[in-house]
Amino acid sequence: MTTYQSNKKYVSQFDLLIIGGGGILMDFYRREAHLYSTYALMAKHAKVPYIVYGCGAGPLDTITGRLMIRLMCKHAFNISVRDPESKDLLEKIGVKKEIKVIGDPAFTLYSPKDSYSNEPKEVAVSCVPMYNANYWPFGDVDKYESYTTGMAKNLDHLIEKEHVNITFFATKYPQDVYVTKDIQKKMKHQSKTKIIDENLKPMKLIDVVSKYDAVIGTRLHSLIIATCSATPVIAISYHPKVTNFMRLTGNEKRCLTIEDIQKDEMIISRSFSVIRENWKEVVSETKKIAAKAYEEASKGKELMMKAVKDK
Repeated sequence: MTTYQSNKKYVSQFDLLIIGGGGILMDFYRREAHLYSTYALMAKHAKVPYIVYGCGAGPLDTITGRLMIRLMCKHAFNISVRDPESKDLLEKIGVKKEIKVIGDPAFTLYSPKDSYSNEPKEVAVSCVPMYNANYWPFGDVDKYESYTTGMAKNLDHLIEKEHVNITFFATKYPQDVYVTKDIQKKMKHQSKTKIIDENLKPMKLIDVVSKYDAVIGTRLHSLIIATCSATPVIAISYHPKVTNFMRLTGNEKRCLTIEDIQKDEMIISRSFSVIRENWKEVVSETKKIAAKAYEEASKGKELMMKAVKDK
């Protein structure tokens, strides 16, 4: 109600409201579904057209979350999502309007690197603070310890087996830095690691990531940024959206899970070994994936422009 009362006067002055980007059609943190649908209701009551643009959907586990997202979609001028699974979920909860799959709008930041190393040696790593009470919806000290220990052991083995250097970076600052410091403290080979303790903006992130040979990412944003720069990735899935992304790009084989990391301290080094052994093919494949992602995301601009013209 506070959000509604404090923002409705601004929304009423808009010609068009764009509700877009990110996995915001969810109720995992118990606020997104209600927050963004409130903006949609403001627009509807002010007779301002709005679109749902390139979002991710899920999880939607609460009755009120599903109801609010369904209501948001009902009155949208058009709806587009970033993956087929998001479309399927919206249809499952009762959205009747046509839903376009356009890819993530962030891929329009496409800026492929000019050159590649002969073999991957410099690795950038992003980590999400899973189970940390300062970030996660439900904190769990034991699970957090297990997660950070599993990451530390895996990265130590990666350094030992593949002779790489590791740089931790954040796509959500400063939360990601906190967890990477906890992981780094547990590592034997800290001297082979460093942390970029800086709030990097999107284009700077792409520039930074492009200087590395490969990215190991838990954050979906880190995988998207890597793809924008045509940098090969290994994903560690903490959320369905990460798995969906890797499936969409045809890289399921390089998608590990948090459970994998905790059970098997060699799994990252084995996955990386496959990339190194097939480096030229991986680079070629990554370039194609990046170009295709950009093409798909660019189609989404057409939907947005149509809404502007037809509003």
